[in-house]
Amino acid sequence: MSSGSTDEKMKVLVYSDDAATRAEVIQAIGRRPAADVPLVEIVECATEPKVHQWLGSGEIDVAVLDGETQPAGGMGVSRQAKDEVYDCPPICLIIARRDDRWLAEWSKADAVVSQPLEPLVLADTVADLMRRRSATRLNAK
Repeated sequence: MSSGSTDEKMKVLVYSDDAATRAEVIQAIGRRPAADVPLVEIVECATEPKVHQWLGSGEIDVAVLDGETQPAGGMGVSRQAKDEVYDCPPICLIIARRDDRWLAEWSKADAVVSQPLEPLVLADTVADLMRRRSATRLNAK
């Protein structure tokens, strides 16, 4: 792999206990959510312990968390990660109801998108978070 940014990949974690939601998110993000960001390597997670393991590894560049996941929803996972993970990657939280926006703020998520998912909105949001991560990452790859 060359050192050119166009050949690099960024890891995007997708967390939901619902396989259909994970598939919808992955399809919306695509291989590259915008022309000016690297290709995406998706890491799928259906359980909270695996999410924390990945987020703590330092390998994840952006995380997309489903706020409706059971038993540990994305909001609580986001807040815990933001409080405990060194150089925590940007987090996009998916919420089911507009009324959950205050909880999304509590969760310390960097971005919020609402259900039903609009693929272009989610792709743009993830691309923005990828750009932010590229500019602010503390541990160089």
